[in-house]
Amino acid sequence: MKRKSLLAILLAASMAASMTAATATVAFAETEEAAEETTDDAETADDAEAADDAEAADDAETTDDAEAADDTADADKEAADKVAALIDAIYVQERTDDTDEQCKEAKEAWDALTDAQKELVEGEEASPEYFGRDTGDASKDDPRNQDEIGENELLVVSFGTSFNDSRAEDIKGIEDALAEAFPNWSVRRAFTAQIIINHVQARDDEKIDNMQQALDRAVANGVKNLVVQPTHLMHGAEYDEMVEAIDAYKDKFESVAIAEPMLGEVGDDATVINDDKAAVAQAITDEAVKEAGYDSMEAAAEDGTAFVFMGHGTSHTANVTYDQMQTQMEKLGFTNAFIGTVEGEPEDTACDEVINKVKDAGFKKVILRPLMVVAGDHANNDMAGDDDDSWKSMFEASGDFDEIDCQIEGLGRIDAVEQLYVAHTQAAIDSIAK
Repeated sequence: MKRKSLLAILLAASMAASMTAATATVAFAETEEAAEETTDDAETADDAEAADDAEAADDAETTDDAEAADDTADADKEAADKVAALIDAIYVQERTDDTDEQCKEAKEAWDALTDAQKELVEGEEASPEYFGRDTGDASKDDPRNQDEIGENELLVVSFGTSFNDSRAEDIKGIEDALAEAFPNWSVRRAFTAQIIINHVQARDDEKIDNMQQALDRAVANGVKNLVVQPTHLMHGAEYDEMVEAIDAYKDKFESVAIAEPMLGEVGDDATVINDDKAAVAQAITDEAVKEAGYDSMEAAAEDGTAFVFMGHGTSHTANVTYDQMQTQMEKLGFTNAFIGTVEGEPEDTACDEVINKVKDAGFKKVILRPLMVVAGDHANNDMAGDDDDSWKSMFEASGDFDEIDCQIEGLGRIDAVEQLYVAHTQAAIDSIAK
């Protein structure tokens, strides 16, 4: 009995130990699993926190980038606005003691801009084109502002143009023809548009005299005989302003004579024409048909082609000159020649009126050409530009024509027109001799 009891006791002790071990194993396993879960939870929390930190960093970086971009955009706009203000300051019709410095400052500020900043330049008159548009080589021109004039001066007065190629071919072309015809006279230049003078000076560093500067230069040089040849088309507002400026200096010279503008005396109504208008009508149509590849205006008409000559237009009473030019075209038998004006003054020369005239006449091809001394802003933009309000665009938008072409050439480069100015100058010189 004692032996069995001992065995029972040992067996019970063994079972108890086994159960204790099992319980410990289970407890350890549960503890380890709990520890792993805690670790996993901690790692998940760390990962989430890291993700939040990364996202916050990205957001901060994005915010910084946006703020930096805004700062750059603000700086670009500020720089562009500064240049626009400087351009607007010299886009004026009055010269002051500050004009030279203002022109220099505007160009230096423009040159300091980046290409992106230049595109942002916009003001009351300012745009990227003021300095950025390529209008040709200014060095081909001659401002004719030299001293050592001598006793006889031939002052050629023009409205002017900032288009370099046109200035050299049209205005300088006339001046060169006069210099060749009158070697005993010093040919000098004056522009009446200070806005253009400032533009050319600021952009190209070419200094052209205005009327006062040119007349003061003549006085300072001891000029005795002054002949003024305007390149204006007619006796309009600009011609009147020029005459007024000259009148104030007449007592400073021994003799002063003002030659006729291109188209001569105005006349009373649309039926009054003269030899000057006949010469210009013939010269401009000859050049137009040659440029278009026709033998004559009649040949162009047979091919269904009309020529529209676009002048500036004016509210001055001299605007009848445009209707007189239309009368002259008709007198020459040119049924396919039409006169229009940018300003639509007189009213029958407005673009829509001209479109109706050409359409009613049955022409399906149209060639636009300026009736202006220079092929400048009006010719390149108002006539041949791509904007909706250009003549080319309006003719196209009408849907009445099959072809629309443009000839961007000023009258000043036509030899017959240059010789007309020579004849007018000769008449003025002859009046002094009398």
